[in-house]
Amino acid sequence: MLFRPLFRIVPDGTQIQFMRGRIMGLVTSAVLSTASIVLFFYPGLNLGIDFSGGIIMEVRTPGPADFGKLRGALAAGHVGEQGVQRFGDPDHVLIRLPTQPTEAATQQEVNRVREALDQAIPGSRVLRTDAVGASVSSELFRNGLLALGISLVMILFYIWFRFEWQFAVGAVVTLLLDVTKAVGFLAITRIEFDLVMVAAILTIIGYSTNDKVVVYDRVRENLRKYKTMPLRQLIDLSINETLNRTLGTSMTVFLASLPLALFGGQSISGFAWVMLFGIVVGTSSSIFIAAPILLFLGENRLRREATAPKPAKAPSAAARP
Repeated sequence: MLFRPLFRIVPDGTQIQFMRGRIMGLVTSAVLSTASIVLFFYPGLNLGIDFSGGIIMEVRTPGPADFGKLRGALAAGHVGEQGVQRFGDPDHVLIRLPTQPTEAATQQEVNRVREALDQAIPGSRVLRTDAVGASVSSELFRNGLLALGISLVMILFYIWFRFEWQFAVGAVVTLLLDVTKAVGFLAITRIEFDLVMVAAILTIIGYSTNDKVVVYDRVRENLRKYKTMPLRQLIDLSINETLNRTLGTSMTVFLASLPLALFGGQSISGFAWVMLFGIVVGTSSSIFIAAPILLFLGENRLRREATAPKPAKAPSAAARP
């Protein structure tokens, strides 16, 4: 006996004509990605210590942090340019200091902060201190971008090997648009862009690729099954047939990431928020971006064999005059 699910997000036999909105989807995506590129240059990303370099000190105060008192204490202690912000609980503070030229200068600056805190706020405790030099941060930034580029190239070759080239181009172009939107999201929300965010973007690329492969697999199956169906109608059919799986997977990952974004704390909430954004963008782009690109690229190629007239058979020798 076949098992039938008790609840289906999309009823069986749904026939939504997604390709009617293909132009609107592509134009909207292009506008958002262009705006994201502009935001990347101005105001730019909020680079974390991994990429910008500097010193970060996590401090716990005896009670709720008094930021005015903290800044005054650091200024009185002749601490250089600094940034002070809340980090999670009301008594947790993050102090940012600029990059120092030498290791000895870094240690001297850290000691100066400790002395200023001991004098102004007795009982405060430095929980951790991280320092990244300028050369190390630039290398990390370069390696992070290289990782993103290599992942996109590998995905291109994988989909090209598994499908026709039209599928590969559609998937990679869509992934590029997804990544630019994620960058724009980071620029707007001012979430720190560090190695954790690189991992989040790589995770989004992997999730989005899997979602597109599911749709592409069904398109390829239907190309073999319906030899004469127009490609536009066939893509709509394929999306509708995979819609339950697509939405079900997306909702599962979304609901799993939502508590991390709301209650995960400062260290993990940024990753979770970027994941939530990437799930929405990746799911919608599979339908409204990747599928229309495949339609434009394959309308006169993927159906060429099915629509080409069959060559006439040569007359047999007995039928010749």
